[in-house]
Amino acid sequence: MKQRKSIPDSDWRDGFLFVGNHLALDFLNTRPVQNGEPMELLSDFSELLRWFQAAGLLNSREMVNLQRQSGESATARRTLDAMRQLREQLRKEIRVWERGADVHRDTLDALNQLMAAYPMLSKLRAVGNVSSMELWFEPRQPEDLFAPLAHSAATLFAEADRSRVRKCGYCVLHFYDTSKKGTRRWCSMQLCGNRLKVAAYAARQRLANEG
Repeated sequence: MKQRKSIPDSDWRDGFLFVGNHLALDFLNTRPVQNGEPMELLSDFSELLRWFQAAGLLNSREMVNLQRQSGESATARRTLDAMRQLREQLRKEIRVWERGADVHRDTLDALNQLMAAYPMLSKLRAVGNVSSMELWFEPRQPEDLFAPLAHSAATLFAEADRSRVRKCGYCVLHFYDTSKKGTRRWCSMQLCGNRLKVAAYAARQRLANEG
C-alpha cells in the first residue's frame, strides 16, 4: 500500500469535519449536532469509505475495491454498525478520561481485541539516504478498517496529553489542542471560536456596564 499523503488542514473535507488534530477524535466528530439534532455522517458503508478516504486512510483504488466487493453485503452493514458502536463507546470513555479518570477495562479489552484481530503493520521506507518506519494496513475486507481506528484510539490514551484533549466549549466536537499555550476551548475558529470570542466580549461589556 502506498504511503498515505498528509492532507492540508481544513474544517470540512469532502463533507466531513476534520478539526480534531487526531484521527480518533476526528472519528468521534462524524456525529456532530446541527440545529440541535445529531447528524449522522456515517449513514451507510459508502459514506464510511468516503470518510476513510477523506482521512487519508484509503486511496481511490482501495475505496472502489471495497465498495465493489462488499458495499451491499451483510458484512459491510455489520462493520458499519460495529464502527458506530465503537465510536459511541470511545465518546463516553474520552469524556471521562479528559477529566482525569482511568480508561475502563472493557474499553481496553475492546481495543486490544481489535488490534490483535486487525493490526497495523510496519515497514521500512527509504527516501534518498534517509530511512524511516511507516505504519500501514491492507484493506481487503470491511473489518480491516478497524486497524487504524483501534490503533489511533489506543495511541490517544497511551501517549496524548489528556489536558489538551477536550470537547469544544460551544458544540459537541472534540479536539486535541495543539496551540502553544494549550488553553483553546473551541473546536475551530471558523466553527465556534468567533462565536465564543463574541460571547466573551459581550460578557465583559455587561460586567463593565454593571460596574
